[in-house]
Amino acid sequence: MRQAQTSIEVTTRGPGLTDITGPVVRWTAAQGIATGLLTVFIRHTSASLLIQENADPTVRADIEAFLRRVVPRGPGLYAHDTEGPDDMPAHLRALLGATSLTVPVGGGRPLLGTWQAIYVHEHRDAPHRREVVLHCLGMA
Repeated sequence: MRQAQTSIEVTTRGPGLTDITGPVVRWTAAQGIATGLLTVFIRHTSASLLIQENADPTVRADIEAFLRRVVPRGPGLYAHDTEGPDDMPAHLRALLGATSLTVPVGGGRPLLGTWQAIYVHEHRDAPHRREVVLHCLGMA
């Protein structure tokens, strides 16, 4: 049994999805683990992770529109506003996402579907640098 761990820094452009599939696949392939499990973990409470379609950009736009409807913004809606009016809505949006993903590894690669990509989902208004921890466990 082998395992490897690293962290990658992801720079977001503000609200929306940032595709991190490329760096995750390259790192996983370099670990010499043929079969196992990959855990992807984000170390933040106002951003999340998801696996979603990578082909049609309207999917990502619809996800953002959905979250704007489900988690509205506005003065007086939330008690927590210490870091600004986008802070509590960002926490609620992250609550609907995931802080970690588990992806099977086969042939030294994450076994994502043809149209799947791994994304950091930024929920704050401003660009941020997010830390994502990768951990792969398996057999060579």
